[in-house]
Amino acid sequence: MTEIDVLLDEISPYQSRRVVVECDSHTTAAYLLDARERIRVPVWLANHEAAPRDSESSGLYRGQAPLMPEAYTKHPQGRPRFDPATLRAVWFEEGDGVALVDEEGLLAVIPGWAEADSGLPGYAREAIGRSAYAWELDSVKNQLWPRVVHAEAYWDWRRASGAWRSVQRTVLSHLNRRIGEPGHYWDVSDGHPPLLRVSERPPSEERPYTVLSTVGMCGQRMPTLDRYMADTSHHARVELALATTLPAHHAARIFRWIGAFPWRAVTWFGTGHTVKWLDNPEDRSMRGGAGAVLLLEDPSPLVTDPAHLPPDTSGLTFQGDPVRWLWIVPITRPEHLFAKEHDSATLVEKLAAEGRSWVLGR
Repeated sequence: MTEIDVLLDEISPYQSRRVVVECDSHTTAAYLLDARERIRVPVWLANHEAAPRDSESSGLYRGQAPLMPEAYTKHPQGRPRFDPATLRAVWFEEGDGVALVDEEGLLAVIPGWAEADSGLPGYAREAIGRSAYAWELDSVKNQLWPRVVHAEAYWDWRRASGAWRSVQRTVLSHLNRRIGEPGHYWDVSDGHPPLLRVSERPPSEERPYTVLSTVGMCGQRMPTLDRYMADTSHHARVELALATTLPAHHAARIFRWIGAFPWRAVTWFGTGHTVKWLDNPEDRSMRGGAGAVLLLEDPSPLVTDPAHLPPDTSGLTFQGDPVRWLWIVPITRPEHLFAKEHDSATLVEKLAAEGRSWVLGR
């Protein structure tokens, strides 16, 4: 059995991805794993002996990384092993992708959209052209390098003592202006990024319901958006809000799981998205018959009293990106399935016709 040396092993800041770089006497390869330790993307990094003329297998497998064929490597005779002391990972702000850097610069990039099963491996400096094991980095380096620089700057900023307070102040000031004076304030984080709080805006003469809003989701861009659109800036940053007549400290429990959901599940939230409600005992008393939630940027079609329109939360930007507030509307499991079968716009029409309110109540 070939002995394997682990050159790097690091978990992402959101603890949803892990990158491992392994080396044996033949090759070095990197593996991007998910939270269940399943390999999502294997990427060849280098041969350490003469390359074969043809491919040896259909893909990369942890512990059995094949040699790159000679037509696809810059060093057909092999190259020296990488020095683990100079190797480091740079996680993208979204947490779904990672770059590997050594003393020579950019060694490899595994974007968030890379998927081995779809024939989309990461990019490697030693690779030429496109193979099942790695794609050439040189041809896209100029496009990817600014993103790596941004990622390093982002995490340097996050480690600074005042970073979280700046997010907090920005969001709270905006809520004060747009919705009104604050009430209670809860920490719903679990000890690591994303840091999240929930701010209460109690009922007023103009508003017979409480507004609960996350504070801090917009401090990091959401994952996977670049799989679906070229320009992600208008959709990357959100906060969540809930209108309710229930006791605020009960209703706020929903944010304990849904606030961090995009980074834990490595996905994104947009208007019209539906999310299955996490089945946990502490939510059961307030969720009633709901089995999922519908997220709406504009819940006004579900307003049952025209005198109480949803607050206007528009106008906030963070690091140059607009921040969108998505309102949480609980829906039943059959309604969730209806939205999947048809679309969320049709579901909203159905709920409106039934007189369903966007306010969570008893």
